[in-house]
Amino acid sequence: MNNDPDQEIQVVPGDALPSEQFEEVGYESVGDYHRQAAHHFSAAAKHHQIAADADDDGDEEALILHAHLAYRHQLNGIQYAEIAAMDSDLETDAMELDQEVT
Repeated sequence: MNNDPDQEIQVVPGDALPSEQFEEVGYESVGDYHRQAAHHFSAAAKHHQIAADADDDGDEEALILHAHLAYRHQLNGIQYAEIAAMDSDLETDAMELDQEVT
């Protein structure tokens, strides 16, 4: 595994990384969804790096685990990005309606 401390993350199967513990909160802006998308894409990248290192080391268990976690984060990131895009479209539509009415 890479000795770079930024790349070193220990995961026990079934446990979430500290940064992955998600607290359900109310979202107030499109920016909140963009931040969540960025969080998940960043976590996916970290897990892909760990999976690549595990493959280099011949650690099949870690490879499978981190590839799966990377994929889950990627899917979550896509969902949040889509919600942000849809909400942004809704806000744009509402602004256009307001302009037409006035």
